[in-house]
Amino acid sequence: MKGFLLGIIATIIALFVIGMIILKTGQVDFSADKQPSEAETHFAMSAVDASTDRHAPDVKNPLAADEATLVSGAELYMNHCAGCHGSPSDPESAFAKSFNPPVPVFFKDAPDMAENQNFYIIQHGIRWTGMPAWNKSLNDNQIWQLVTFLSNIEKLPPAAKKKLEAQPFPPQ
Repeated sequence: MKGFLLGIIATIIALFVIGMIILKTGQVDFSADKQPSEAETHFAMSAVDASTDRHAPDVKNPLAADEATLVSGAELYMNHCAGCHGSPSDPESAFAKSFNPPVPVFFKDAPDMAENQNFYIIQHGIRWTGMPAWNKSLNDNQIWQLVTFLSNIEKLPPAAKKKLEAQPFPPQ
């Protein structure tokens, strides 16, 4: 029995050492323009989901999904999020296509995450994905406005939809 357990431990250590050698010698290509393997995608997304489930506080959205909140959320979205996550006129921008893992494209596939998890991700970002932590430039109320907007992206009032229209650049 002792030999069997030592064999299992030796195998685990050997696999770990081999994995570290593969990583340390650059055998894994981390280029953003290369498609990740299915295993990498599975493990990475499972880790993100598990981390979000574990760390997102169990809080309720304090804002009502009224017109004022949705208009404010739409404006914040256009100023901070649309470049990566798309807009109604450009749902999948060329910039968004340069990310790997792929950026969620909210006007093609509306977010279906719980609001507390969405709040946590916007607030803290996701390492190695290009998703920044917005808690340094947006306050909690603004983040909740974005969360409310994203939760209602498929049923926005006309005033919020107007904020999503492409704004022409001012003349120089």
